Amino acid sequence: MNGNITVRRVGANEASRYIEALADVLIDCVEGGASVSFMLPISRTTAVDFWTRVAHGVARNERILLVAEDAGGDVVGTVQVVVDQPENQPHRADVAKMLVARRARRRGIAQRLMAAADEAARDAGKSVLVLDTVTGGNAERLYAQNASMRAGWQRVGVVPNYALMPDGTLCATTFFHKQLA
Repeated sequence: MNGNITVRRVGANEASRYIEALADVLIDCVEGGASVSFMLPISRTTAVDFWTRVAHGVARNERILLVAEDAGGDVVGTVQVVVDQPENQPHRADVAKMLVARRARRRGIAQRLMAAADEAARDAGKSVLVLDTVTGGNAERLYAQNASMRAGWQRVGVVPNYALMPDGTLCATTFFHKQLA
């Protein structure tokens, strides 16, 4: 089913080489309606600038960048683990920008990215993960399904009108947490 997909951590020295490919995935997801902090129309400059900042964060060990690549080496998905947290939360990390290109969905890539995020967080000495996602969206169903499959994600609650969808309509956001230890 997903045997031709490789999920791996991108090192600090190579993160900048992935900026253009990651920009493609981000643009695809936002144009497909994903509420991941960007509005329509999303420009290539906006997407490249975002991934440039991410690459700098990887170089400063503030975040872990994971990518999913197909057999041809094309990036089809990504997720980040934000490990740089306040002084009183050294044990926590945020899971951010879990994206899978529309052409690659329904192949188990998101689940593989999330499993890799768990492993990367554990390797970084983290014991608590948190994330937020659009209420009622595909990602919320993924995290809720993972909770029922004993993957450990627990729904915390919903904040109405928390963010905007790419088209400008308000949306609620659901928060989840996971205990790794």
